[in-house]
Amino acid sequence: MTVNIMRSSCTKLQHARLPCLPPSPRVCSSSCPLSSRITDDNRIHTSKYSILTFLPINLFEQFQRVANAYFLFLLILQLIPEISSLTWFTTIVPLVLVVTMTAVKDATDDYFRHKSDNQVNNRQSEVLIDSKLQNEKWMNVKVGDIIKLENNQFVAADLLLLSSSEPHGLCYIETAELDGETNLKVRHALSVTSELGADISRLAKFDGIVVCEAPNNKLDKFTGVLSWNGSKHSLNNEKIILRGCVLRNTSWCFGMVIFAGPDTKLMQNSGKTKFKRTSIDRLMNTLVLWIFGFLICLGTILAIGNSIWENQVGDQFRTFLFSNEREKNSVFSGFLTFWSYIIILNTVVPISLYVSVEVIRLGHSYFINWDRKMYYSRKATPAEARTTTLNEELGQIEYVFSDKTGTLTQNIMTFKKCSINGRIYGEVCDDWGQKTDMTKKKETMGFSVSPQADRTFQFFDHHLMESIELGDPKVHEFLRLLALCHTVMSEENSAGELIYQVQSPDEGALVTAAKNLGFIFKSRTPETITIEELGTLVTYQLLAFLDFNNFRKRMSVIVRNPEGQIKLYSKGADTILFERLHPSNEDLLTLTSDHLSLLGATAVEDKLQDGVIETVTSLSLANIKIWVLTGDKQETAINIGYACNMLTDDMNDVFIIAGNTATEVREELRKAKENLFGRNRSFSNGHVVFEKKQSLELDSVVEETVTGDYALIINGHSLAYALESDVKNDLLELACMCKTVVCCRVTPLQKAQVVELVKKYRNAVTLAIGDGANDVSMIKSAHIGVGISGQEGLQAVLASDYSFAQFRYLQRLLLVHGRWSYVRMCKFLCYFFYKNFAFTLVHFWFGFFCGFSAQTVYDQWFITLFNIVYTSLPVLAMGIFDQDVSDQNSMDYPQLYKPGQLNLLFNKSEFFICMAHGVYTSLALFFIPYGAFHNMAGEDGRHTADYQSFAVTTATSLVIVVSVQIALDTSYWTVINHVFIWGSIATYFSILFTMHSNDIFGIFPNQFPFVGNARHSLTQKCIWLVILLTTVASVMPVVAFRFLKVDLFPTLSDQIRQWQKAQKKARPLRTRKPQTRRSSSRRSGYAFAHQEGYGELITSGKNMRAKNPPPMSGLEKTLYNSTSWIENLCKKTTDTVSSFSQDKTVKL
Repeated sequence: MTVNIMRSSCTKLQHARLPCLPPSPRVCSSSCPLSSRITDDNRIHTSKYSILTFLPINLFEQFQRVANAYFLFLLILQLIPEISSLTWFTTIVPLVLVVTMTAVKDATDDYFRHKSDNQVNNRQSEVLIDSKLQNEKWMNVKVGDIIKLENNQFVAADLLLLSSSEPHGLCYIETAELDGETNLKVRHALSVTSELGADISRLAKFDGIVVCEAPNNKLDKFTGVLSWNGSKHSLNNEKIILRGCVLRNTSWCFGMVIFAGPDTKLMQNSGKTKFKRTSIDRLMNTLVLWIFGFLICLGTILAIGNSIWENQVGDQFRTFLFSNEREKNSVFSGFLTFWSYIIILNTVVPISLYVSVEVIRLGHSYFINWDRKMYYSRKATPAEARTTTLNEELGQIEYVFSDKTGTLTQNIMTFKKCSINGRIYGEVCDDWGQKTDMTKKKETMGFSVSPQADRTFQFFDHHLMESIELGDPKVHEFLRLLALCHTVMSEENSAGELIYQVQSPDEGALVTAAKNLGFIFKSRTPETITIEELGTLVTYQLLAFLDFNNFRKRMSVIVRNPEGQIKLYSKGADTILFERLHPSNEDLLTLTSDHLSLLGATAVEDKLQDGVIETVTSLSLANIKIWVLTGDKQETAINIGYACNMLTDDMNDVFIIAGNTATEVREELRKAKENLFGRNRSFSNGHVVFEKKQSLELDSVVEETVTGDYALIINGHSLAYALESDVKNDLLELACMCKTVVCCRVTPLQKAQVVELVKKYRNAVTLAIGDGANDVSMIKSAHIGVGISGQEGLQAVLASDYSFAQFRYLQRLLLVHGRWSYVRMCKFLCYFFYKNFAFTLVHFWFGFFCGFSAQTVYDQWFITLFNIVYTSLPVLAMGIFDQDVSDQNSMDYPQLYKPGQLNLLFNKSEFFICMAHGVYTSLALFFIPYGAFHNMAGEDGRHTADYQSFAVTTATSLVIVVSVQIALDTSYWTVINHVFIWGSIATYFSILFTMHSNDIFGIFPNQFPFVGNARHSLTQKCIWLVILLTTVASVMPVVAFRFLKVDLFPTLSDQIRQWQKAQKKARPLRTRKPQTRRSSSRRSGYAFAHQEGYGELITSGKNMRAKNPPPMSGLEKTLYNSTSWIENLCKKTTDTVSSFSQDKTVKL
């Protein structure tokens, strides 16, 4: 079937389907009037809700929480007077509060998504309408429209390039938003359409019909046919400009819209916005179900007890009190009692739990936003928590998936060193002849020989300039090569400054270095290259140009100098050029022995962002695996891996998967696994691990079986086969055994597929971090998405859960904020479940002594206020402010992060421990006062064992016990903690005496029946002794257990906390040792980062014009290498843990 997507139905397209195209091709035309434009527009939607759908969808999402549905059910029960012993407002008020707060938060988040969408959709484009260019919003652009783009403009939709300001319909685009690469790419129009130029009348008459492939997410492929003027012209990816690209160094171009809106390849690669929930949220849903089952069991026990009591005792008791009441059916009485106790005991999971969780998460989010150590002053960019629901998940990350360009790198490349005629320039020695760190130089070298030198260029070795001034012929020839052998284009801006347009950042760094050292590339024509050599203009005749490609890995030019000499200049990968100079190449040496010689080598530093190495090392020590997923070339990705110390020369093996077929990929994976496990070892052949426990067992097996460090590198073409169902399990197993994984040349969709693979089969918490639109799909797929507000726009930030400006802040986000959030949330949940089991189960024990009548122990107002007023603020203070160790120690000792990965602090077993603790406390709270009140008389000789006195004594004991317990749980005391804990006790007594006063009884006699009881009971010394005994019996076992545990089996956190206390008054000053550079394997950054250039265009003259194109800055990458910080960190961590472990065993 042919899909007709064009400007009106009047076009004749039924015959347009071609056998060479895939099924259901898209057909578009630019031949119909404006009035008949199709309805499909260019609008994009990243938001989740609309005004009409917000309420139903949001409520549906909220009531997916089992607890919310559970409390709604309880509310319905409370509306039935026959079974409810509590008023309905005790449930509906907190439920409405929770739902409203969550809805407001979700609405706010989605509002900003709408705002972002509107900002993009309302951008302006020039569209050819009614034979003239008119400004039109992006969202109103239709398929078939002809659009004019100007230099530095974003492309609004996927376009077929028709014509441009450059010769032969060429244009330059930057695709950083698509594949992360900032180097320019060339697109060229068909020769038949390039003749249209900027002639509006001819463009308005353009009536070509395009038949092309259906919308898809393949960024590097396009298939189509243009039918125009009776001829058909084949279309490929070189004729298409995709949405998200930026027009560079081209004054203008015209294009026809092929795909718009969600059909564009950029949007096809963007994943859907997903509703993310933390593992703790999912666990809480499970626990609520368990508690509900536990509640049913308790209700059933009490209902059976009520039926038995009604049958054996109730008749006599009813006769005594209610002589006129009809006899009750004991079974029906038990049925009603069951539901009554379900209502009374529901506080074991109070609705305030979810209110408190949201408040704590909000507080943690503000701490991230306010953290000045994550504030990037250069761009005035703070860290931002764009969601408030995932903070504790930051403390459980096991896999980090990172983009490379703009995420790990700064996009800045600098010329650092060179070796000429066997002498190294760029290494600086001190007064004693020792090499020193270049970051600590005295002053940079002056560039007096080059008046056009870039003053931001820094080179510290003055010997190079001395050699230039002395006229060293080898140095001059070396710099001449740098100025001649390249594909750079040049122009002067309005200020007279020379601007270079570079196809590769490597070329830009080398040509700029030559310019600063006096050999300035000035201009070129198809036949000549003009350079300025130490102030003298020299023109070379260009005889031949041998461009760089992935097979040659080198570039050469043949020129004739003014003296008539013909010279060959070549540069490229060191391994490739050394082969040409090796004695084994006798034929080549015979031909070139008179003139082919090695001039020198360059060292270009591809700048990593500050702190990347330290961050990667710390995260590795925290047992976090980092996978690099990049659209860049394999060699560049490998170089960055070595620069970040993800890859090292000490690794046992680096597995490279580069098969071109499914069979080859499967065989390469098999061989890699054999090398990893050993040929005699049987491996699982793709069996996956679903449970966390099994996953941990697998890790332990790997530690015992696989010795050494391994790395896996796989390209996107091979990855496409490896992600197939019959191979992906082998890929995952191999990848998870390796210390480092690098996936290169991957599409945005493949990034998301790799994340989904690990999420699904490893049962691990994942984080994806990137800075461009090509990372959006990956960011949305991971449990947590982090966007870096770098140089590639804000698409990644807008799709992320957290954002900041530099990769190094990820270390603090995870090891400090993430870990603190996880620890705080776990302590909060343990305490909350404990106090509510202790509070609620007193009713259960009381049921055996009140005829199972569903009478409550406490008065109704205490039940209502206990979780909302008396105990809410202390637990919030602990959940928001508590710290087991300081932020600096959290950074210094990454091993502290591991308990979160292993989910040790709050899990099912910890829940049962809290439950048991609460059960014990409830027993003490009920039976100690019950036993003490048996036949007890007050100081005035009156009997005090009445229900109201018992209720006050039990309630007071409960408030004091839970307050003392939270004081024991608090590790980090602030003024707020003190005020909230002791203030809550004072608030309890103030409200208690008020509610039991004569005045309040006079106003509301039916609501406050406990008149004068508090004053009467709490003035008795024996009551206070009972309260003291209850408190001691409840708390002392916990104190004793924790004391013994910390003393005999301390965790690393316990020991660091003790060390903090010991060092609090006199902390030694920390001194940093001078950094030393690590020698690494020799690798050519040029040949790896460079790609096929403009050689063919230069020699053909297609890109030459009277006026050079505007300036351009190229892709800038990083090679930074220093391990002194890593060695110091590892040594410090090891030494500290060893010192802690001399006498005691350190456990997580």
